Amino acid sequence: MRTCFQFLGFVVLSFCSLLQAGDYFLTGRTDKDVAIYEPGEAITFQLQVLEDGQPVAGKKISWIMSFDGGKKETGEEIAGEEGVTLVTQMEAPGFIRLDAKAFDEEGKPLEGTINQWGREKVGSVLFVGGACVQPEKLKPVPEPEDFDEFWQGMKDKLAAVPMDPELTELPSPDPKVKLYAVSIPAATEMPLTGYLSVPIAEAGTLKAKCSFHGYGFNKHRAPGKVDANQIVFNVNAHGMALGEDDDYYAKMKKENAGYGFRDEENENPETAYFHDMSLRVMRAFEFVKTLPEWNGKDLESHGGSQGGLQGLWGAGLDPDVSATKNWSPWSCDLAGGQVGRMEGWRPKYKDALAYYDPVFHVRRTQAQVNLTANYGDYTCPPSGVWIVYNQVPHDNKSMEVRQGCSHSYTMKPYMSFTISPEGITAVGLKDQK
Repeated sequence: MRTCFQFLGFVVLSFCSLLQAGDYFLTGRTDKDVAIYEPGEAITFQLQVLEDGQPVAGKKISWIMSFDGGKKETGEEIAGEEGVTLVTQMEAPGFIRLDAKAFDEEGKPLEGTINQWGREKVGSVLFVGGACVQPEKLKPVPEPEDFDEFWQGMKDKLAAVPMDPELTELPSPDPKVKLYAVSIPAATEMPLTGYLSVPIAEAGTLKAKCSFHGYGFNKHRAPGKVDANQIVFNVNAHGMALGEDDDYYAKMKKENAGYGFRDEENENPETAYFHDMSLRVMRAFEFVKTLPEWNGKDLESHGGSQGGLQGLWGAGLDPDVSATKNWSPWSCDLAGGQVGRMEGWRPKYKDALAYYDPVFHVRRTQAQVNLTANYGDYTCPPSGVWIVYNQVPHDNKSMEVRQGCSHSYTMKPYMSFTISPEGITAVGLKDQK
């Protein structure tokens, strides 16, 4: 820690305070680039503090290590330049979560440039990561016996409501692409809404994609960029009216605070918040398939977090979806906590929610499936995403697995690998873009 000379009054003191510390970073890795282990095998983590990119000694690292099955290990240690080594093991298939922080000699959290939600900012340095044992053996709890019957009833309910889309053309960022605000009835209290962009093209020539949103009730704005090569329907998760003033969206956000987490609603699949959301997902694909420009074969489902949940619903519920790409999909393996797996940020498990669990929906898809899982993400735990991967019934699938990354935080750089039925590939460090 560099110290300022204390002279020339407050102005100089304020300036010097900016020079008191370097840019710290807490990095972590396992002894294997691909952090997949066998039962009883030693699992080694190495944590290291860097200052301005160079190893530094004398800083305290504290950690919490959590395991599927409920075990926890905690500790702290003054690190040398080589860092701190932690060794553990698991005897059964499952995941380990490691959360670590670093502190200076006075016990204050070290700060540095971190990547949060894709943006750099100054904050407390951390490591969020983990490892797993035989993840290919992980399975969900049994699905509801009437799963297919329930969803056929949902499709029948939707079919009883005419499509009747309302399209309002808007100024487009690209003169070669038409842009519309869309509202469509969908057998729900709120309609299906979203922004549709369609390149000017001959009938039957364009690929199409439905893109879904993460959790929240923020204002849905028209896209500032449009895709000149394919149809894109950017779907609102809630059916909010588009183009309203800020007061409308603030009111909607307040009235729907905590949506999806209300236990009384989740006792019944017909009253769960996911009920209407899933109907709007199905209608979105029905609508896109009516567009004359669609080529009739390429239909993608795409999203992250809550958007990934919706994307996987679409892949399982609409047989015409040809590909689905989803980053850290939410609410996978909702009943995992019932069998000892670490739970994420999700509604309290109710049997009624099983109808909306992506692990069961992907069993029914023939679409190409591409997933991303983060070892340190306990908003959407990697175990749940891995179980989704395991349940895909064909070999046209892959999953990128990222070390040192949570739902919002990205380590710089992070170790990544991709698994598929053909094996493990693309092992190496990636930057934080």
